[in-house]
Amino acid sequence: FARFDVGILKHTYGINIQNIYCTKIASKLTRTFTDKHGYKDLCEELLGIQILKKEQTSDWGSDKLTHNQQQYAATDVLYLHKIREKLNSMLVRENRINIAKACFDFIEHRTNLDLMGWDDLDIFRH
Repeated sequence: FARFDVGILKHTYGINIQNIYCTKIASKLTRTFTDKHGYKDLCEELLGIQILKKEQTSDWGSDKLTHNQQQYAATDVLYLHKIREKLNSMLVRENRINIAKACFDFIEHRTNLDLMGWDDLDIFRH
């Protein structure tokens, strides 16, 4: 989820990320028939590739990563470009590419709100 990743990078390293693409948002805008929008699900359903996500929940705070963690990190992004291509085709087909781009652009502002303490509050809710 780009919101989480961007927030971590901004908080930890002071980095401002540009040109953000969030597969979870793109998936939610196009694959409305499911609630499965994670990387593992997208790999399986869009590309027919099964990946193991066991290492995702392991201890990443250690000074030295295990071999399995290193392998996971190296392969975790392996299929992102193909997933993006598939999702973009779906966004265009559903005429939702512009709203997706607006959502991606807003992620920077959303993470700023998160870091200011409004992470659990939807300021747009009536």
